[in-house]
Amino acid sequence: MAQNQLASYNSYLFGGLTAEDIKTVHETIAKDCTEAQFKLFMGVAKAADANPLIGEIHPTVYQGKLTWQFAVDYHVRKAKEMEGYQGYDVQIVHANDEFKYHQERDTDGRYYIAIDEHSGGFPTGEPIGGYAIAYKEGFKPFTVLMDVAEVDHFKKSAIGMQKTMWTNNFKDMFKKHMVKRAMKAAFGLRFDDNDGAEPTPAYDPYQRTDITPQAPSEPEIINPGGKNAGSQAGGAPNEEERLSQARAEMKAKFKQLGITDKAGMEAHMTQFCKMKKDVPSLQELTGYLKLMDIHIADKLAAQKADDELPD
Repeated sequence: MAQNQLASYNSYLFGGLTAEDIKTVHETIAKDCTEAQFKLFMGVAKAADANPLIGEIHPTVYQGKLTWQFAVDYHVRKAKEMEGYQGYDVQIVHANDEFKYHQERDTDGRYYIAIDEHSGGFPTGEPIGGYAIAYKEGFKPFTVLMDVAEVDHFKKSAIGMQKTMWTNNFKDMFKKHMVKRAMKAAFGLRFDDNDGAEPTPAYDPYQRTDITPQAPSEPEIINPGGKNAGSQAGGAPNEEERLSQARAEMKAKFKQLGITDKAGMEAHMTQFCKMKKDVPSLQELTGYLKLMDIHIADKLAAQKADDELPD
């Protein structure tokens, strides 16, 4: 009986995780998930290569809706896998600090943030802002600069644990939030939290689901400087390049799904890629690629299950 239960977790295996590991995840951090929600969560984790056992991705179920968050350690690990990674810095700016910054224009005409001065002492005063800087070889430092008002909504979250963490550990959570933004922007990391602003319903493969990443609810100032005129600040690809990459990924995923004709591709996109215009945006394609990963995982799991059936 126990072996049969463990075998049911085989379709979720990836990255060295064992069936026992998946069972542990299911019975601990994912204990509140329904079977459909657990399947979706593990599909997202597998597609992103985010290990839930060590906290790289974490699920939350609130009022029956599933949300998930990627940890800052996961963002840093993925950034380290990119060429040119040279670390990062993150600082809180307090009310009693001396802090100044300005924008500089690089030789390619792009602007980037430069910190002129940041000094302080005790008492520090309340946090009023902060910044995270990502360093990449051959490029200007990539800076994300934020006011605390931009993350105030997290302290008012309807999700109890999120509200508690942001209220009781504000500085730590604020730093992690800024580092995530810097890593994603500087190194072109393409994955998104579903942080509960609009909880995602359990995935139903027969129902059209909008998983398009939402635009950030708060503005941010980021460093647009860099030496490559064809890239964003800090070496992140510009939108045109990222669209091209996304289309190439989409083509490869169609092959994995066994969809090789134009009509089939168009039908799949019509059903699963929600577009506001005739041509999908980068955000819409990003969401669609995630859903394709889940479909691919489902297909492989079904094939494996068929292979394991007794003759």
